[in-house]
Amino acid sequence: MKKSNYRFLFFVCILSIMLAGTLTAQEPGPVAKNASDTRGAITVLPGSLTVTDSPDSSRPLSKATDLTRVGVQTLQQLPLSLQDAVRRALLNNNDIEVSRDDVRFQETQVRSLLGIYDPVFTTNPRFSRNSETGSPTATKDFQVDTNIAQFIRPGGGSYQVFFNNARTENRFTQAQVTSGAVTGGAAALYSSSLGFGYTQPLFRNFHIDNKRHQIEIAKKRLEQTDSDFQLRATATITDVQRAYWDFVFALRNQQNQVENVNLAKENLRQVEAKITAGASAPVERAEVETELANREGELLLATQQVGITENALKQFVLRDPLANEWSFTFVPTDDPRFSNDPLNLEVAMKDAMDNRYELRRLKLQRDINAVDIKYFKNQTKPQIDFNSTFSLDGLASGAPNNGLTTNLLTGTQDIFLFNGLNATRSSLGLPLLVNPSIVIPPAPSFLFGGFPRAFGNLFRTDAPNFTVGVTISFPFRNRTAEANLDAARIEGEQLDAQTRSQEQAVIAEVRNAVQAVETARQRVLTARRALANAQIQLTGEQKLYEAGKSTTFLLFERENTLKNARNSEIRAETDYNKAIADLQRATSTAFRENNIVIDEPVPGIR
Repeated sequence: MKKSNYRFLFFVCILSIMLAGTLTAQEPGPVAKNASDTRGAITVLPGSLTVTDSPDSSRPLSKATDLTRVGVQTLQQLPLSLQDAVRRALLNNNDIEVSRDDVRFQETQVRSLLGIYDPVFTTNPRFSRNSETGSPTATKDFQVDTNIAQFIRPGGGSYQVFFNNARTENRFTQAQVTSGAVTGGAAALYSSSLGFGYTQPLFRNFHIDNKRHQIEIAKKRLEQTDSDFQLRATATITDVQRAYWDFVFALRNQQNQVENVNLAKENLRQVEAKITAGASAPVERAEVETELANREGELLLATQQVGITENALKQFVLRDPLANEWSFTFVPTDDPRFSNDPLNLEVAMKDAMDNRYELRRLKLQRDINAVDIKYFKNQTKPQIDFNSTFSLDGLASGAPNNGLTTNLLTGTQDIFLFNGLNATRSSLGLPLLVNPSIVIPPAPSFLFGGFPRAFGNLFRTDAPNFTVGVTISFPFRNRTAEANLDAARIEGEQLDAQTRSQEQAVIAEVRNAVQAVETARQRVLTARRALANAQIQLTGEQKLYEAGKSTTFLLFERENTLKNARNSEIRAETDYNKAIADLQRATSTAFRENNIVIDEPVPGIR
């Protein structure tokens, strides 16, 4: 090609550039602005975002990005503040309910063990018929034994109040009841006994026994389950706060991505105008559409993250897996809070040492160990029990109480001798002897009359009986109790080491949490400075682009830098609030800081 041809082509290129600059200066096309400056670029409804094409488009652009989420109705919105989310979680969260039921279950165990001290009423009516081989008749006995027994918690003693009544025709039983005073007869014998017995340990089992040992441990276990419940509630509050701020970040990130997509669409509109005017080559359309497609892909991922974080929040605040609220659109109403005041590490560590439920649980475990040591030490002592019984006993016969006229001699041998003596006297001509008649008067009336008379005889002055005694028992070596005591002391040493280890972990966790808050606070400040500078850079780049002194590539770089700066600010603000939530969990101050009062699963524990 000749030099003249090169000169001609060079001249045509220069002329085209000058003409394009003149057209651009005379009729400047719309320049991409921030969402806050671009009218008609974004339509924002509570809980939803819509990507729209610019109303000034000269030609159809790409199809609007679908931001709907699966299973969520955009028009069914549920405004939700952080306080409401926490309250709903504490009321509806299934993990909280399980932990609450653990406390209620342990309380039933305490009541079950306390039932050993309830009075026990026992009655034992029984009838028996006894006959012996060759005996023409059988004896019939009826007996009713009634008592009330109870263990006494202070001192470990026990008492029994009894009232026994019996009717017996058995001669052996009659002899036992009357201490041999009655040995025969066909009449029934009635007896009544009213009294009480008391047993009191004097050495072993006096201060503590197995019953009181188990009850004290069960009470400490109840306090431990209540501490676990509060720990679960604190963790739930923290999880809800983190889920809430993750959801807020996801929504704001989605909005930021929408703004970035609309900026790309505005850039595409400008390029189309330039191509139509002949100021830009058609290849620039491909570059802008490529960037637009990339940004739309990022928007779709951001929309997916909105659904993920919303479902995570719903999992905490909804009770029923089939609840209608699963299809609602949650609309957070709280903005991330921020304070420029630094935290006090010493105050945070003091709160943690005073309030941490893990430390409280270990303290209760040490209390349980102290109860074990006290009990096993008591079991190494000999057992000396005082026993006593006091009773009122009454007897009465069921036979009629009549007088009796009989002869002096009534026995078979006596009559045989008496008749032999009279026969001898008769042979000797002596007068016969006479067997004189005697009258036996009735017995005292208080000994006859059946059950009513036997009961009345309980209160005679000769009715009281009492027994006192001591039971002494001790093993020669008692290795079981001594081994249990040694094991309890070793467990105490283990608990001391575990407590120190847990305290170190708490201190480290609090220090890390305070550092996380401080780092997040500084990140917010630096992110805000970066956002302001990114905005200035984009504004300058837009002016250069309008003047034809910049490229689409550099403009996209500035827009993406602004988008990243916004995301960094959003992430820093939500991370700051999540760090505050983590600090509240580390110091166990979530209830206090959020003005939350939880109803006790079992009243009176704390």
